[in-house]
Amino acid sequence: MKWRKDDLEKYVQAKEYIDTILVPLVPFQLTNDADLGKNAFQQEVITIFANEIEQELSGRVLLIPSYLYLKDGDKAIEVERLNQWISETKNQPFKHSILLTFDSSWKKHEKELVGDLLWIPGVQTGDIHSKEMQEMIRDQVSQLSEIVRSYW
Repeated sequence: MKWRKDDLEKYVQAKEYIDTILVPLVPFQLTNDADLGKNAFQQEVITIFANEIEQELSGRVLLIPSYLYLKDGDKAIEVERLNQWISETKNQPFKHSILLTFDSSWKKHEKELVGDLLWIPGVQTGDIHSKEMQEMIRDQVSQLSEIVRSYW
């Protein structure tokens, strides 16, 4: 289920079965022109990953809006903020919080996070619509879905 009206209405009816939230972590920055394209590309790809994982694990997962953070911001502040997001979801109650990112700097703070961090080695550039990229995404989604299942 995704963060849209129709899916959330279904969620309310079936919330006892949906025990996992999926949170894409998306960096934002406008200060480094050289990284703008790469960051936008990674945001597009992480969105595809999140949507595909949600589809693969349909019935157990709610994909919530992406968590945006300043790429060069203070991670300690972001960890606290992100943990507040996750604490809000515990009111439903969700048993599992899966955080999806290409940003390896989150690994340094993994133990401080309330959820489980899935770091994906970043795809720097490419053609999202190419056959090779689609195959890579399918392979990664399959592996990531298995990791999520292992938390259950």
